[in-house]
Amino acid sequence: MADGRERTPQEREAARLDRENRRRGGGAGAASPARQDADVAAARTPDAGAELDADPRRRPAYDVASEPEPEPEPEPEPASEPDPAPESEPERAAAVARRPAIQSLPAVPGRRPDPGSGHEPGREPDGGHVVEITDFVDDNEPNHDPEVPIGIRRVSRQRPGPRPRPAGPAGPRRREPKGTRTSWWGRIGALIALILAGAAIWFLVELFEPFGSSPHGHVTVVVPAHAGSRAIGDLLARDGVIASGFFFELRATLNGDRSSLRAGTYHLQLGMSYGAVLTALTKVPRAAPTTQLTISEGRTRQYVSALLRRQKITGDYLAATRSSKLLDPGRYGAPRSTPSLEGFLFPDTFTLVDPVKVSTLVADQLTDFKRRFAGVNLAYARSRRLSAYDVLKIASLIEAEAASQRARPLVASVIYNRLAAGMMLQLDSTARYATGNFTRPLTVSQLQSRSPYNTHTHFGLPPTPIDSPGLAAIEAAAHPARSRYLFFFSKPCSTNSVFATSYSQFLHLLAVDRRTRC
Repeated sequence: MADGRERTPQEREAARLDRENRRRGGGAGAASPARQDADVAAARTPDAGAELDADPRRRPAYDVASEPEPEPEPEPEPASEPDPAPESEPERAAAVARRPAIQSLPAVPGRRPDPGSGHEPGREPDGGHVVEITDFVDDNEPNHDPEVPIGIRRVSRQRPGPRPRPAGPAGPRRREPKGTRTSWWGRIGALIALILAGAAIWFLVELFEPFGSSPHGHVTVVVPAHAGSRAIGDLLARDGVIASGFFFELRATLNGDRSSLRAGTYHLQLGMSYGAVLTALTKVPRAAPTTQLTISEGRTRQYVSALLRRQKITGDYLAATRSSKLLDPGRYGAPRSTPSLEGFLFPDTFTLVDPVKVSTLVADQLTDFKRRFAGVNLAYARSRRLSAYDVLKIASLIEAEAASQRARPLVASVIYNRLAAGMMLQLDSTARYATGNFTRPLTVSQLQSRSPYNTHTHFGLPPTPIDSPGLAAIEAAAHPARSRYLFFFSKPCSTNSVFATSYSQFLHLLAVDRRTRC
């Protein structure tokens, strides 16, 4: 040997087998079973590790701790050593059969696994890595070098993850994943939140008007006494001063001005902001020129219309009193075919801002009627199966026939008694309303008029009231006197009325008081 030490018989036998394998094409690194046994025996001896390290050819071919180093050139054998005898054919076949095709090396260099330890070849029992041989060693390959590792890789002992499944052919329709449904709910929630945010922005813009307003023109508004903030807001919105009575009331509440709004006449502009209107209505209004207009009790629509024309007040009173949004006659028992607001136009003295408007007068009359008629007790009239509209008809007849305040309840009793007896009312005031003759004596033809308003030719009450009754006449119609009178007449040249229970008594009293002149 090169180190001067004389080899043992086992080493010489291993060298002989190695040379025999080289001659037969097995490669320099293919170890025979005899050499493997010799290596194992040498590893178990105390000096085996040192001898293996000293001889490069005896080192392990696979080292998992470091990269494989290139095999040095084999040293030539001494020429003095004789060649071993050739093996027989059966011995060579048995040696090839005993040689493993894949050799697993230990994870720790210099330590070979114990054949009797029971653990797998190529795996270290106390941890480390697994050395996996991916190619088989073929000893019969001519150019194969057994000292160079082939197909070695390190595999972690951690458990590998699941392998992705290959995409197969299109199968049946899959269900929608749960995440998709959740995302749809999220989109709907976002849409709702966006809508709510937009509504809130619109509400704030309408309430506070950050972009200002565009006031223009001029309008005179009369704020009535004891009116609430919502009623004032609706009045201003109707006249075009503001956009909404609701937002006006809300701004007045937020500003603390609900109790500071003053009644009176204000000269405002169209399209004003809520803040500007509140500022104006919380100050004492300037005095405005006004006109007082008195409508007497018992006047018809035609009479008031002529009166307004004589006073140079512009507007059509007859057209303005056919219907109004401020009052519905049907709520008082009037039929839908009611042609006008006759009877609902309350007579009173009204203060109107100059210039006087017919629409303002009509609105004041209807508002005054609703306020006053609401306090009338109609229990007795309803017990006689009369509606509120029937009470207004009776009140208009009393207003036209009674000569004095004391005579009104008695005239009402005559009307109630004749209706109960099924008699015609035969009142001259209805014939005058039917024919339009309010000043001249009635003629026979007028008394025989076939108009439904003429109670000389028709039973019951007229279709509508025949004038505008005052509160005293309405109270008398609702609470007639208890009597048995069926006839009456007014004394000429006096304010007294004469009542009778029979027709003969009526004719006698009429003959006594008949006068040609006062």
